[in-house]
Amino acid sequence: MGVLRLLAAAAGSSALVSYFVYVLGFSTFSTVNYFSYFTQQSNIANVVVLTASGILMLRGVPEPRWFASLHALVTTYVIVSGLVYGVIVIESASHNYTIGVPWSSQVLHFYLSTFVLVDWIFAPGRTRVRWSLVLAALPFPVVWGLFTIWRGARVGWYPYFFLDPAQVRWPDEFVLYNGIAIGTIIGVTVALVGLSHLRPRHRPAVTGAPPRTPAIRAGAGLSPEARRGSSRRRRGPRDLAVATRQEPGVAEGSTVGSPDGVGEADTRSR
Repeated sequence: MGVLRLLAAAAGSSALVSYFVYVLGFSTFSTVNYFSYFTQQSNIANVVVLTASGILMLRGVPEPRWFASLHALVTTYVIVSGLVYGVIVIESASHNYTIGVPWSSQVLHFYLSTFVLVDWIFAPGRTRVRWSLVLAALPFPVVWGLFTIWRGARVGWYPYFFLDPAQVRWPDEFVLYNGIAIGTIIGVTVALVGLSHLRPRHRPAVTGAPPRTPAIRAGAGLSPEARRGSSRRRRGPRDLAVATRQEPGVAEGSTVGSPDGVGEADTRSR
């Protein structure tokens, strides 16, 4: 999966460059306009996150919680940009105009959004993220939308129709479309956070602990003769005293005979 993330990051980088070249011929093109698209901003962040997460996975390092939260946010934005673009393409047919969808746009809006969703569901070692991330997902798109409306009123250009006052009625259509966009962001974030809680958390193995070995009973594995010999070698002074006690028939005060049976001295009084 780490290699797939790196390949997806490379595909995203290639698509971003190719789409930049594609829109050069548009009369409304400007570098600022290009980078003002929510899709471009979210996919630039996606390339960075996919590269970093791919390297972490190849090294066997679990994602820190803060990075997992960032990963979830970027995944949310990429999925939402794909959903919104799909709605725009469908809506264009009902308004009798066609939107060109080059391969670079397909990669950015459809293929990468599908990949990051599948990656979030099936990639191993997913770190659990907190539910507070649902609220944390809102500031960026809200600030982006307010800036886009402010800038659009000055330059006369809007990246999406639902932000253009000339294409949507105020306030009903404007509130409806943007409410759907915000609701989609919340819904996707809830789904991603919920998936991180449903799946088992990554638990790194504990290393460095010495292996436990079973206790071996003294004498285990020895033959009966060897055990008897071992017990003799362990006998103490008391056992030796018992072993060297006088044999029956030897008078008190006599010395024990030598091995050949001849007594060395007889100390009995006569």
